[in-house]
Amino acid sequence: MSSLYIPKDYKPLLNEKETENAIVLIKNFFQLSLSTALNLTRVTAPLFVRSGIGLNDDLNGVERPVSFPVKDMGETRLEIVHSLAKWKRLKVTEMGLKTGFGIYTDMNAIRADEELDNLHSLYVDQWDWEMRIDPNDRTVMYLKDIVRKLYACLKQTEFYIYDRYEYIEPILPERITFLYADDLQQEFPNKSPKEREYEVCKKYGAVFIIGIGGKLPDGSIHDGRAPDYDDWITESGDGHRGLNGDLMVWNPVLQNAMELSSMGIRVDAQSLKQQLQERGCPEREKLLFHSKLLSGALVQTLGGGIGQSRLCMYFLRKAHIGEIQVSTWPSDMVDECLKAGINIL
Repeated sequence: MSSLYIPKDYKPLLNEKETENAIVLIKNFFQLSLSTALNLTRVTAPLFVRSGIGLNDDLNGVERPVSFPVKDMGETRLEIVHSLAKWKRLKVTEMGLKTGFGIYTDMNAIRADEELDNLHSLYVDQWDWEMRIDPNDRTVMYLKDIVRKLYACLKQTEFYIYDRYEYIEPILPERITFLYADDLQQEFPNKSPKEREYEVCKKYGAVFIIGIGGKLPDGSIHDGRAPDYDDWITESGDGHRGLNGDLMVWNPVLQNAMELSSMGIRVDAQSLKQQLQERGCPEREKLLFHSKLLSGALVQTLGGGIGQSRLCMYFLRKAHIGEIQVSTWPSDMVDECLKAGINIL
């Protein structure tokens, strides 16, 4: 059976109808808060893109995109997006947005190779966002400023839900803690990255781990990240590398760390070349997206994704993402959830 955690004596705080109503409240409030805080305009996004042009998100480089031929386009293959990490940068450039302004959209994806558990589904829904920044703002300090603004939106949404459901009390700490992946590796050398996340999220409540995807002192990486959107190789000061990271919180229901958002300053021409070289795929430079970036045709941006179902799951204290979204699950997982009082939609 796929990995599944059953909380002891779990009882949903909201029934199915109340949950559906609360999902709408959370999504409407949070996206308005986010768009206002970061000067983001909503845009419409693609469900699929052409194969072979380097526009889809490769995630860790091993996940297979769901693809299909199109009869009326000479059997041209399209593939369902994994995320819109690179498409958004093209869109911001095409729209001619000013520095400090950006876009957000509803991203819907299918990740057929996902390992299914309480947090991971075949169906992915998130707010993908991207903003134009000045090249001089490619610093970890600027990244932290944006993270703090995003975190303030989370805090506002948490209070908004508490104001309507008083039995769902706020638990997010007043401030988010910034940590570096390489420091965590040196502090917990005998623990896995997931175990390190457990330790720091339990201690601080909410953390932003900087430097996801780059090599750690022992040669490992904290977590996979494609080489062609987030910058995880540029020196950020004090011996650290990376201008990206993951926003994580402590989930009291699952008694574990929970990632809510991944974001970062995007690669420039120099860091793209370095990261493609480090990952052993310099041939990608010839692809459409990469050649545009290397020729200077794309503006500098910062962006990320925020899991919609995960956000709702966290704020409503649900034990399984299937209580928030409709997807397909292994039959044994559904049976186990049913026995435990976890209502899979």
